Amino acid sequence: MTYKVRLTRDAQEDVRELFDFLLHRELTRPGGGDLRVADKAIAALENGFATLQSSPFTCRKASNNPLLRELIVPFGATGYVALFEITDSQTVTIAAVRHQRESDYH
Repeated sequence: MTYKVRLTRDAQEDVRELFDFLLHRELTRPGGGDLRVADKAIAALENGFATLQSSPFTCRKASNNPLLRELIVPFGATGYVALFEITDSQTVTIAAVRHQRESDYH
């Protein structure tokens, strides 16, 4: 079975904010940083999201609702967490994305 993966507007905004944060961080490093880091982070997220097309039930449960789950996306020494719901038998909806060091979804 293949699921269609979609991101809510909030999740899309989360991804943009993560990208902007990394880009800004690298631009302000003394001596300049690696501007490819932000692109690599987005690629890691996209690869993680792609795994949801075939195996969303392998991700950890996020609540008592068995259809609400979290995807862990490794990146560097930490990574990201994507909150998603298995909406129906054909669709996975990503509701939010955060850095693992953030206290919760916003």
